[in-house]
Amino acid sequence: MKTATTTFGVLFYLKTQKTSMQGKAPICARVTVNGKRTEISVKRSVNANEWDERKGMAKGSRKETVELNMFLNQFKAKIINTYQQMLLNDSAIDGPAIRDKVVGTDHLAPTLLSLIEYHNEQQEIKLAPGTMKNYYTTQRYIEKFLREKYYRNDLILSQLTYKFILDFERYLFNYVPKDHQKPLNNNGIMKHIERLRKMINMAVKLDWLSKDPFASFKKHFDKVERESLNSNELISLAKKEFTIERLRHVRDMFLYSCYTGLSYIELAELTTDKIVTGIDGGLWISTSRAKTDTGVRVPLLPQAIELMEKYRDDPRALNNGTVFPVISNQRMNGYLKEVADICGITKTLTFHIARHTFATTVTLSNGVPIESVSKMLGHTSIRTTQIYAKVVECKLSEDMHNLKQRMSARG
Repeated sequence: MKTATTTFGVLFYLKTQKTSMQGKAPICARVTVNGKRTEISVKRSVNANEWDERKGMAKGSRKETVELNMFLNQFKAKIINTYQQMLLNDSAIDGPAIRDKVVGTDHLAPTLLSLIEYHNEQQEIKLAPGTMKNYYTTQRYIEKFLREKYYRNDLILSQLTYKFILDFERYLFNYVPKDHQKPLNNNGIMKHIERLRKMINMAVKLDWLSKDPFASFKKHFDKVERESLNSNELISLAKKEFTIERLRHVRDMFLYSCYTGLSYIELAELTTDKIVTGIDGGLWISTSRAKTDTGVRVPLLPQAIELMEKYRDDPRALNNGTVFPVISNQRMNGYLKEVADICGITKTLTFHIARHTFATTVTLSNGVPIESVSKMLGHTSIRTTQIYAKVVECKLSEDMHNLKQRMSARG
């Protein structure tokens, strides 16, 4: 549909990334005005295999399907009528303005769920999928909390109070999950509170909220021991002969992270062009942290170079254009449990332990300054690296013990 100055279109699609546990995905209307897209939630959902993507309608002749398609046609007509009315009134036309009129929020006070939807829409292109997944999880907890404790589906932002935050915190502490066995721990709860706080901060900046209900709230994270391999465990792991190829492959990738500090995603995306010649003429990794997009440069230890050489001609790595053949993080952590058993390591091995091992056993314990370690880990603040400070104290104790022995020998 066109006018002299405006192009306009409407279609329905499934938002499959928000598919429910029951396999249903929410239906959304995409309004395109002058090439710019705006999403409108239809508040209906359907199984993906019952959706005709080309027609933008549900498939089948069941009564429920016919009624759903009738509703979608009426919804589309409402969008088109809104657009045409705005044309007649000579109103400024864009997708958000059409959406606000269609859903009736152009004259209503902003709500908590509309804030969450707006936040997620804005951040979806900026944040990593894993981070957005966490925001969607927080959103689901907020929606459950509203239904179960406030007996409502939404809340006007101006009604948000300090008590609401305390009630939500208590709800999370008492929540009994049905989809996994373990209840939320304190730090997991604080992360949900932290994400809610970021969204509320956005509302304050947008002038949707005059007072910050978080002003007096203090979150508290429990200190977590960062487990790592000690030098004996690292040597045992490196020397162990594996007859099963998949376990040998997983062990090598884990060791490479122990010697470089790369996270799983950084290692999975490590391509040969990211191995460069450094200022000292040796090989370095030059990449960026997936989590913070911070530049990372790590001089390669001989052990890391040797591991890379093992996979130089591996067809799986060559096909992917990566330094190592890649498997999923979930499978990786599953295989690491087998590796630990074979090596007699009693710690629960996960890939992130390799990164901690680099920070502690490989670098800090061997006298590498914490500033250098922070740089190689890609931390944006040295305070993040200071979680490993106990290792520095151990090293200090060891050095002083050696000094005492030398002084006693002289005496």
